[in-house]
Amino acid sequence: MRLLEVRDVAVRFGGIVALDSVSFDVEAGSIVGLIGPNGAGKTTLFNCLSRLYECDRGEIRFGGAPLLSTPRHRVAGLGIGRTFQNVALFQSMTVLDNVMLGGHCRSRSGFFANALRLPRVFPEERSTLARANELLELLGLEDVAQKQVTDLPFGTRKRVELARALAAEPKLLLLDEPASGLNHEEVGQLGHLVRELRDRLRITILLVEHHMSLVMSISDRVVALNFGRVIAQGTPAEVQRHPDLIQAYLGTA
Repeated sequence: MRLLEVRDVAVRFGGIVALDSVSFDVEAGSIVGLIGPNGAGKTTLFNCLSRLYECDRGEIRFGGAPLLSTPRHRVAGLGIGRTFQNVALFQSMTVLDNVMLGGHCRSRSGFFANALRLPRVFPEERSTLARANELLELLGLEDVAQKQVTDLPFGTRKRVELARALAAEPKLLLLDEPASGLNHEEVGQLGHLVRELRDRLRITILLVEHHMSLVMSISDRVVALNFGRVIAQGTPAEVQRHPDLIQAYLGTA
């Protein structure tokens, strides 16, 4: 079953073509890698899926429903979570508080109920706290739950951001350069973690990544972009052998 459908998406910034007729599908429960050289359009596509950018042309459907008409502030509640290449956390807050913030899109009590501390707020807060603690345990962050994010090493902060994205209970998780800044051992651990999250939480994962061995080892399918266009898609083995991908990376077939 298709969870995400991208059809003929185009994005231009003035005279620069960032995406040109991009089309692909993401099956529910799969891990799909999105690869390509710098400037290929990968992050632009993620920003379209997050509704941070508008598309000049094309259609994106999520769960069978049009995504591009969804207001930006409703995307998380719709079931799309995201991490960023540059970690975007509240540095002065604790790890636990950062993760709990990720679950607020599932709140039904609203701003005024929370401001006035109405009775219906407290069950939601207990549920959000319990979910955050479960994710901290899953990602091995229990020991740093009460530490400020600014005091943590980069690799740990990446896991905190991942926990915050998962706190929103996404159906689709967008991982933007999750291996960036990690050492060889941490990259290996990340690969096992991504597969475990997919299997245990039953979510779908679309990741942008330059670390080719990671992408090829964990992805069910791979989509390759170059100069804003899809140049190859298929299984990791099929994409690695594609002459257009070899040309894009090495300059020769």
